[in-house]
Formats: sequence, C-alpha cells, structure tokens
Amino acid sequence: NDPLTAAKPHQPPVNEIKTACAVVSQQVMSCHTSQVSHRSHCKEVGQVLVLGQGDVGQLGLGENVTERRKPALLSLPEKMVQVVAGGMHTVCLSETGHVYTFGCNDEGALGRDTSEEGSEAVPGKVTLNEKVVQVSAGDSHTAALTEDGSVYICGSFRDNNGVIGLLEPMKTCPVPVKIPLTEPVVKIASGIDHIVLLTLDGNLFTSGSAEQGQLGRVPEHFSNRGGRKGLGRLLIPQMVKLNRKVRFTDAFCGAYFTFAVSKEGYVYGFGLSNYHQLGTQNTSMCFAPVKLTCFRNSTTAWVDFSGGQHHTLCLDAEGQVYSLGRAEYGRLGLGEGAEERSEPTPVAGIEAAKGVSCGASVSYAVTREGSKIDAWGMGTNLQLGTGEEEDEWSPVKMMGKQLENREVLQASSGGQHTALLVKDKQES
Repeated sequence: NDPLTAAKPHQPPVNEIKTACAVVSQQVMSCHTSQVSHRSHCKEVGQVLVLGQGDVGQLGLGENVTERRKPALLSLPEKMVQVVAGGMHTVCLSETGHVYTFGCNDEGALGRDTSEEGSEAVPGKVTLNEKVVQVSAGDSHTAALTEDGSVYICGSFRDNNGVIGLLEPMKTCPVPVKIPLTEPVVKIASGIDHIVLLTLDGNLFTSGSAEQGQLGRVPEHFSNRGGRKGLGRLLIPQMVKLNRKVRFTDAFCGAYFTFAVSKEGYVYGFGLSNYHQLGTQNTSMCFAPVKLTCFRNSTTAWVDFSGGQHHTLCLDAEGQVYSLGRAEYGRLGLGEGAEERSEPTPVAGIEAAKGVSCGASVSYAVTREGSKIDAWGMGTNLQLGTGEEEDEWSPVKMMGKQLENREVLQASSGGQHTALLVKDKQES
C-alpha cells in the first residue's frame, strides 16, 4: 500500500515524491527519538579530559600512563555527551548512544572483554543493542539507561565483607544485563555500591548494599546481607515507600547515601550521615526516607546534589553552591580551619554555577558564565588540577593547556581520578 511503489497509470510529479519521502523519513526518525526524557540527560557534545591517579587504567591513556597532574585529552572514536568516573573506572557516553569504558575490570564493571593485555587501560566499546541516553558508575558497577526506559547493569555490588553480587546473590556480571522492572526509568544514579532508579511515574527503586541505609527500604536489622530473606532482598530492585504517596522528580547519590526531590520541591534523604552529610540533626544512619528540614530555608529550588564519601554539595536555581558534612582536607570549600556543617552552607568565591560534583574527598563546581571549573579539597591524588598535592580549603580555578579556549560542560570524580567533558569555545 506504499503510495511510492504502488502501480499507477502515470508517474507522479517529482515534488510529490519528495514530499512523500520527507513524510516517511520524518516517521522513521520519530521512531528513533528517546521515549523517556529527564533534564539530567546530557545533549551537548564534547571531548573528554582526564587527570589524577590512573594505576589501573582509569585515565584511559594506556598502561604506561599512571598519573596526570593537569587535564589530558583522551582519544575517543566519537564525540561524547556524558562522562562519569567510578571508583577505579571511567564510563563515556557518545552522541550516538554508545558506551565506552576503561579502568579496573576485576568484577566486570567495564562490561566488556579485557583479556587482551592492556585493553582495560584504553577506551573500549560496550556491546549494547539499544541506544543509551544516560550512564552511571559506582566502585565496581556500571549502569546504562536506554531510550525506551530500560536499564542495563554490569559488574558487582560489594559490602564490608566483599562481593554480594549484582542481580543474583554472589554472581558478578561481566557484560550488561537488563534489570527487571515494570516501569520505564527516566534517570539513574549510582553510589559506591548502590543504584537508584527514578521512574516515569515518579517512583524510586533501589538495589545494592544496604549496610548504611542507602537503599531507603531495608530495615536496619535486615541490612546485613538481607537478614533471613538473604541477598535477594537487596539485589532485586524494589520501590522505596513512604507513609504517604510522594511523587519524585529527581534523585542523586553520595557514596553511601541518597537524596530525592519531590514534585512539591521537598528534599528527602536516607543513608549514612555520620558527618551530617544528609543534613540531619544527628549522626544516626537513616534506613528510611527523612524529609530534610534544613533544605526548606532556600528561597529558590534545589537543582543539583552530589555526595562524596562524607560530604555533600548542593546547588540552587540561582547558581549558589552550598556544602555540608565533613570538613577535613578542605572538601567543603569554606576556608582553612572550617569545621563540619550540619546544614547547607554557602561556598564563597564561586560565580553562579550550573553543576556540582564530588569525589571521595574533593569538590567541583562548573560555572555558568564561561563554563570554567572550580576545584577544592584533598590534593593527594592530583585531582584538583593544580599540579601539586597540597589540599585546597577554598575554591581555585582549574588551569591547564587542554582547558585553554575550552568550556567545561561536566565534571565527575572517582576515588583517585577525575574526568571532564569539554568543548571548544568556537563551537558555542
């Protein structure tokens, strides 16, 4: 029944054929547009810079490059739209929806075969038959969200006693496997050993380690490997439930804790808060979601959160950066001698920001104007880009030859390394 191929007594005019072809082409293109969307899905394309320690290949610069004091340009076969740093590996997402990984693959976090010597230390493509729109990474796992709302995951979760498995108890996954879910997912976020899935209906599903309460759905007496029900309680993603129905619009992870923002703008948190990194008044672990009153004081909406090992950065809609939690090594950016904070505290010396990011003990803010990047915190692993190992207690502009005439789009930091997505200024 195709009007272009059906037998006709005469040949249609050329302009009719062009119009029909355009309609068919438009229909085909619409079949490939993403079926799920979220404001966190990155669209701007760029190149990847890496810095810090890379003794297991997490810099992607080959076996012989184990550190970079200044950002170094990474060779990749495509332009990228997202880069995330796991504990000891790195994940890049290309503009065509392909995933590239490099770094430690001991438990399958790279999602690809690295039996060839040195192949883990350079970017390699992960085999996935669907277009990916977002990636996340923890210490030993990688997750990928596809355009139809499915999530694939590889590697393993761990607890204080070692491997606990990924989807099945004690089983690691060396290649991506699909998470069984009945609702389409619009955003994924990873902590060190847990993952949070935000669905189209505004629900939160979690899986992974529950030792510090980071899943928000496992009582403390079942948090050690699931108690009587075993690891299945932890590894099979289940919904986080509150006393009343709450629809969530965003979710973020720290190393051992989780933040979620409701449709009404309330901020909920659960997990480890031993240094008040959740903004709770006490330092007890939260095994169920708590509405965090310390975030009510803002006159504008909260738009971004990022958590390190024991500290948190948050960003409001006006571009003001705040920090809370542990202060050692300068990770709060509040000046030398600053002490622990139990509520969001403005970080001075930063222009209006469009994004924040934490490593274990380091912090970053990407500015709106000029897309520069400020860094502060522990300098030991060379992640700050200063070229030195000294800690920085206040924000400093990251400098380097590869940052000249480039804008920073994103920053992501792992245990000992950091990755940036940048673009040339003339592409603006």
